[in-house]
Amino acid sequence: MKKIDISQIATLPTRHGTFKIQAFREGDKEHLALFTDPLPSIPLVRVHSECLTGDALGSLKCDCGEQLQAALKQIAEEGGMLIYHRQEGRNIGLLNKVNAYALQDQGLDTVAANHQLGFAADERTYEIVETILEHFRIRQMRLLTNNPRKIESLKGVEILERVPLIIEPNPYNEKYLRTKKEQMGHLL
Repeated sequence: MKKIDISQIATLPTRHGTFKIQAFREGDKEHLALFTDPLPSIPLVRVHSECLTGDALGSLKCDCGEQLQAALKQIAEEGGMLIYHRQEGRNIGLLNKVNAYALQDQGLDTVAANHQLGFAADERTYEIVETILEHFRIRQMRLLTNNPRKIESLKGVEILERVPLIIEPNPYNEKYLRTKKEQMGHLL
């Protein structure tokens, strides 16, 4: 298992229910695991990539904030874990994400904007997710995702089912969602 710092477990009451929370520090990034107690033997797991604009500021340019809330609700009901994966803007960082937003304002889609800035469409890696799953001894799970790359990238764990997480589009994110489906293969 990769060397990481791990916090103690604390209780986190939310509007969706009460979870346990634990932090995992990997270099300068701190990731979170929110999980139900008890954790089912085959949990429902959401690997949610950080999106400050969607998750905290309520941006309508993406579906991230709505996905986060829907995932927490479903996990609270069914039992499982949400891993808050600190890789903002598909791991290009907040500054570059805002630059990508500016390029999108000029007509580029999310993939073209990333390429214009010198990045791949998706720069995320999932090793820390595997480490967190290993820490909790999760060997099998149901994965709450629309992203086939997450399914392919998670090694050492058996994904018994992909559970879709579909959010209704709005006028601000229709092009974004279409690009995710058509260019990135998301299952929308």
